[in-house]
Amino acid sequence: MCYGQQRPFSRDNLTPTRVVRLPNDNAVVVADLRGRLAETEARLARARAREAELSRRLNEMKRFVSVMEILETYLKRRFREQQEYVSDLFSPSPLSSK
Repeated sequence: MCYGQQRPFSRDNLTPTRVVRLPNDNAVVVADLRGRLAETEARLARARAREAELSRRLNEMKRFVSVMEILETYLKRRFREQQEYVSDLFSPSPLSSK
């Protein structure tokens, strides 16, 4: 590590420097903070709206998946029934062998 021209660490470096602000300067800072707060609140509102939209879409997709699962179960059952029907058609009946 290269320390170069830096001063060594001391407790004197920890004392905060106090800046005396003029009343007009404070008004500028307050106005800036209010603007930043308004921007943050606007971003938060957009994020909440996005979250609500995503939640709505997720619930819609869950309903769709439920319907697809119901259809899948129904179609599997119908397929098995059709397989049994065809199997019965092509299997020799006990009465025809006599």
